[in-house]
Amino acid sequence: MRRTRSAVATDQREQRRSGASGGLAGGENRARRSGSTARAGGGGGATGSQRSAKPRPKPPPSPPPRAQEAAAEEPPPADTPSASVSALDLGEQRERWETFQKRQRLSFEGTAKLLLDTFEYQGLVKHTGGCHCGAVRFEVWAPADLHIFDCNCSICKKKQNKHFIVPASRFKLLKGAESITTYTFNTHKAQHTFCKRCGVQSFYTPRSNPGGFGIAPHCLDEGTVRSVVTEEFNGSDWERAMKEHKTIKNMSKE
Repeated sequence: MRRTRSAVATDQREQRRSGASGGLAGGENRARRSGSTARAGGGGGATGSQRSAKPRPKPPPSPPPRAQEAAAEEPPPADTPSASVSALDLGEQRERWETFQKRQRLSFEGTAKLLLDTFEYQGLVKHTGGCHCGAVRFEVWAPADLHIFDCNCSICKKKQNKHFIVPASRFKLLKGAESITTYTFNTHKAQHTFCKRCGVQSFYTPRSNPGGFGIAPHCLDEGTVRSVVTEEFNGSDWERAMKEHKTIKNMSKE
């Protein structure tokens, strides 16, 4: 009995030792597994932190103050004096043109129109007119008070060709060049132009002023003629009448 009890006690002690060593081994295994898991988790955490810590692209350096001011300025409009006048050679008049354009706050085209209509043709009005059928249309700058010549030469008498004379620069044919035909006779200096369709002569080139136009006042549109003064011209004795007249030969000059 004593041997049996001691043997049993010995077996129990051996079992406790083996259980303790097994528990230690299991603990070590659990510690190892948890350590490896922790290392694995730590590795994942490190990777995440590395991704979040990736450097962001730096914004471009801000330009210096002068560059910022230049960028803030609006580009000049297309019709500024420098852009428009550059196509023309104005010589010494460039500065005067640009100054006038800036002062009036006009485009290049607006400046040209203002100068032509107001200054070059000061005191004149723009008349429009044409033939009977409307195939021929023109505009002409002339006074509102017209000085009309009533010529009694052979053709003017038959056609009742009353007319006033303007320089060629103040006359503009708007349409109908293909509808115009010309009749000449004698010296062939006078160009009697008329519409091929309706036969009306609304303007012509007079012998007295081959550098200008003779405009028929009765072919003008209504509303621009204020008054008419008629002067008789002795075209039947043309050479003598031209010598005696003081102004007619210069009426087509600027």
